[in-house]
Amino acid sequence: MKHFFAVCMGVLFSAAACFGQKPESVGVVSHVKVLSDKIPDVSSLEAWKNSYLSPGMSDREKGIAIWRSVVQHQHQNPPPKEFIHAESTVLDFLKIANVYGYSFCSVGAAEVIGLARHAGMQARGWTIKGHCVPEIFWDGKWHLLDPSLINYFPKPDGDIASVAEIMAAVKAWYEKNPGFKGNHKKLYTYGREEGGWRWKQGPKLLAECPFYGIRGWLPAKTHGWYSTMQEYDGTTLFRYESGYSQGYQVNVQLRPGMRLVRNWSNKGLYANMDKTGGKPGCLGGTIGKGDLVHCPGFGDLAPGRVGNGTLEYVVPVTSPRLADSVLVYENFTHGPPPLPRGVKGTRPAPYSTNVDRTRPGILVLRMPSSYLYLTGEVTLTSRMALQGTIVVSFSDNNGLDWKEVARISRTVGKTKIDLSKLVLRRYDYRLKVEVKNAKLVGLKITHDVQHSQRPLPALTQGENTVTFSAASPEGTVTIEASANLKNRGKALVFTDFHPQMQNIARGRLMLTGDTGHITFPIETPGDMTRLRFGCFYWAGKPDAGWDLQVSFDAGKTFQTVKPFGKSVKRNARWTTFEGVPPNTRKALVRYAGTGKDNTNLLNFRIDADYVEPHGGFRPVKVTYIWTEDGERKENVHIAKTPNDTYTITCAKKPLMKSLIVELAE
Repeated sequence: MKHFFAVCMGVLFSAAACFGQKPESVGVVSHVKVLSDKIPDVSSLEAWKNSYLSPGMSDREKGIAIWRSVVQHQHQNPPPKEFIHAESTVLDFLKIANVYGYSFCSVGAAEVIGLARHAGMQARGWTIKGHCVPEIFWDGKWHLLDPSLINYFPKPDGDIASVAEIMAAVKAWYEKNPGFKGNHKKLYTYGREEGGWRWKQGPKLLAECPFYGIRGWLPAKTHGWYSTMQEYDGTTLFRYESGYSQGYQVNVQLRPGMRLVRNWSNKGLYANMDKTGGKPGCLGGTIGKGDLVHCPGFGDLAPGRVGNGTLEYVVPVTSPRLADSVLVYENFTHGPPPLPRGVKGTRPAPYSTNVDRTRPGILVLRMPSSYLYLTGEVTLTSRMALQGTIVVSFSDNNGLDWKEVARISRTVGKTKIDLSKLVLRRYDYRLKVEVKNAKLVGLKITHDVQHSQRPLPALTQGENTVTFSAASPEGTVTIEASANLKNRGKALVFTDFHPQMQNIARGRLMLTGDTGHITFPIETPGDMTRLRFGCFYWAGKPDAGWDLQVSFDAGKTFQTVKPFGKSVKRNARWTTFEGVPPNTRKALVRYAGTGKDNTNLLNFRIDADYVEPHGGFRPVKVTYIWTEDGERKENVHIAKTPNDTYTITCAKKPLMKSLIVELAE
């Protein structure tokens, strides 16, 4: 037994030492990732690129791979709204892929455009009749790749047609077949005749499309040949981009006492359940049925699309190592003292209390989440002295402002604090607990979160290779808020992050002079490693736009990281700045605008990556739960190193249930 204990301790030490930390001093493990060999990794843009693009691919192959990745991860449904990006919808592919799994056409088009540009290709967007679509440029020509309705149109030479070529083909057919243009009923009926195949007598370009089936249905069977004939009838055509955002990535962080459960199911909870947006039809949908019928053909192994998980944090408030896991831990001591030698009895439950009785002990927790918060509850257990108090405060703007949410006095036992209205549609917040002449016995935080089931590492019948990793011990502080003050109450707005502004309209981020700027301060708990930021903007003239700038000397000087160059009316610009000076924890990020006439920021995001002061590695417990023919199955694995690979064998086709990650005891 002594030998077994020594071996276990040796493993713990070596695992933590992989990141240069002793195991007992590791307060947070970052970038915890579990992958199966059956599901592509879309946790970051780099992971997406490695999953879908490979060296030696032609531009045509890259374009189709980009289209396919969006088709796989975004189902056509009413879009989620966070009220941060342009038009209030979510315009970040990685958010859609990992958090939601659904949206509509203009978002899908924006995602294709953003991914194509990230891959070094030209892309643009169009509005056609009742629809938005993207095009990607290669071999000197434009090519339509529609991820929303799931189609593209190969020409006889195998090349993919452009929007203009599709419209020309539809126009020519209408000229030969009068009475069909603009007649929905007639087009719908025509395509269903002759056993459901008469649509093949339509334009030859459409007749050769591999995505139509019987009755002219497209893969999801919500739209079909009749839809295409109306969308491309030429009555509506203009350049349009919804814009796209970048910066979000999955970074699952685990602290002692923290447990993340991702489920292949949901409770009916979703981002806009407060009636601020439409309910997604796929909330109760089943993969392979209804309008999700096409999903298995695109590699989807999940039983549904929308997932509700839970994040639970039992804060070890009586542990002397708590300081390694939190932002602030000051003026605390632990009790009770051990019983005197020879004295029999039961030692009272441990607690934390303030050392200096004239001022409170202060505990500040940071609660970043890769998944969208839907509900939240704090359960605080305390014992009070006569004049004792515990004050709980909340911040959702990186600690710049605090709101008191509970003041506890003369209470013994548990107090529950509902955070649901405060955390809805948030990804990060901070919680402050101030203890004065009272005993803090327990603190538990629980959340329902929204995630997509699609990218979860599902298993299949037979042998499955599971890969665990915990990458560099980094965290991220983010500034992302609405550029429109009318969204206050539904989302954070730009003024919540205390920017300095010159020649900027107060209601929305529009220039009021020939030049102007908005500057955001950002601060990290550890040394900053890089800044990732950008924006989507409208420019009224070709010589108008926004330079992306940084300062590390409190604003004495600014460095232009990415000048705007020649603008189009709606333009997205994103960059990564790696040249952060050593030992930096504060920076200023500036959007410097030029062009008075209708030049405005539509959405922006700033991410400051940093080294977690007590980050490192310690063993992680990974639990898979599934059923086979109704019989519950479970696999528990302890990942003892930052990179680990193992196998799970399913004797029968599995129905996935849950994936749980937590630090091993």
